[in-house]
Amino acid sequence: MSPKQFIYYWQKRLLPILISTAVRVVVIICLTAGVLGIWGSTASMSYAHAQLVSSRGIQDQQIPLKPTALNATVYHSPDCNCCGGWIDHLKAQGFKITDFSTSDIETVKQKYNVPDNLSSCHTAIVNGYVIEGHVPADDIKRLLQEKPNVIGLSVPQMPVGTPGMEMGNRKDPFSVLSFDRQDSVALFNKYHAES
Repeated sequence: MSPKQFIYYWQKRLLPILISTAVRVVVIICLTAGVLGIWGSTASMSYAHAQLVSSRGIQDQQIPLKPTALNATVYHSPDCNCCGGWIDHLKAQGFKITDFSTSDIETVKQKYNVPDNLSSCHTAIVNGYVIEGHVPADDIKRLLQEKPNVIGLSVPQMPVGTPGMEMGNRKDPFSVLSFDRQDSVALFNKYHAES
């Protein structure tokens, strides 16, 4: 098989299978994490008082907003519990939610140009921006206020301790990434582990 044939075969045959399998694994992990979070968590499911660790130190993150509607359309698998936790987090932060359950979440991600390496278990559209995964509400509010020239934000995969992925007091480090139409990815915010 020539390199050209291999690339064609990879793009047309293997890559769609790999993406489909990865999405299924993410949904299974999401379901498992949701069940474990319900059974094992003694902490509040609210992420409203999250601590941001920045280069200036730890501070409460409060993003003042200009008056603007906070409308989110969320697409997620009907079997995913952690997506519901993230939706509850947004509602608690003043977002109006339109909730769409779909068994073909991969088509949604392709429609909104979510890069494969930034994908997670749900995709939302908030005031025209794509929000992929368990992005904290304060980061979405900052995005809406600053209005950078990006497609949206992502928290790839499903880190423990992100909104909707709470498991007791455990909070793994994670990054919020921005992505644009030129396939550029940049750090938007960084959260460190809390003990």
